[in-house]
Amino acid sequence: MLRPRIIPCLLVHDDGLVKTVKFKDPKYVGDPINAVKIFNEKEADELIVLDIDATVQGREPNFRLIAQFAAECRMPLCYGGGVRTVEQAKRIIGLGVEKVALSAAAIEDPTLISRIAAEVGSQSVVVVLDVKTSLFGKQEVWTHNGRKNSGKSPLELAKEAERLGAGEVVINSIDRDGQMKGYDLALARKIREATRLPMSVLGGAGSLQDIGALIKECGVVGASAGSFFVFKGQYRAVLISYPTPEQKDELMNTALPSRAAHA
Repeated sequence: MLRPRIIPCLLVHDDGLVKTVKFKDPKYVGDPINAVKIFNEKEADELIVLDIDATVQGREPNFRLIAQFAAECRMPLCYGGGVRTVEQAKRIIGLGVEKVALSAAAIEDPTLISRIAAEVGSQSVVVVLDVKTSLFGKQEVWTHNGRKNSGKSPLELAKEAERLGAGEVVINSIDRDGQMKGYDLALARKIREATRLPMSVLGGAGSLQDIGALIKECGVVGASAGSFFVFKGQYRAVLISYPTPEQKDELMNTALPSRAAHA
């Protein structure tokens, strides 16, 4: 039976674990490898690791660090940051990573999605769409850590990713990044209705109730979060956490009226 996944997302900047607010002002919160060890102990469903420097700096993925993540991680691992070629994606998968996340490169050259999928399988290709809302309410996908506007809508790019053979899409709200005030449920619902791709949503989670609201709205989905899993309290003390099995079961029972309906 399929069930929603609850997915910590780790941001790597200068080889350290950081958290941002609206993709700005990265705050150092610790050693990313140590965070992986803690999430192993807490039996997280999956882990997303994003290098927020690689594309901006025009460099390739940090294969040394990726190898460390893959060796330590005991859950499915998705890595993104600086992947621009089929060869890089194959090397990352060869290190033991389950999924490769694409963003700027896939938007600039959409055929990269199908070319990588042909080599490593669609299930290992994830397209990340970082979405920002303009003053006039128009939602567009931005790349290069929120610095460059693609001019394209998330719905358009999600449909294109599905057509080209991606196995999953991650919808990340730039506006809600680090805010811990809830997901953009309206955007998640639009993408869910527009594509059959497995979908994960990132940006804004601040409580288990926020995760439950997303699952109730969209059904089987990946509920991803960063700040919620590394900060505690109003002063944002660094404390890595993750729902207990009992909390997860209660969340699923409350959010999904009938699990069988989502199998």
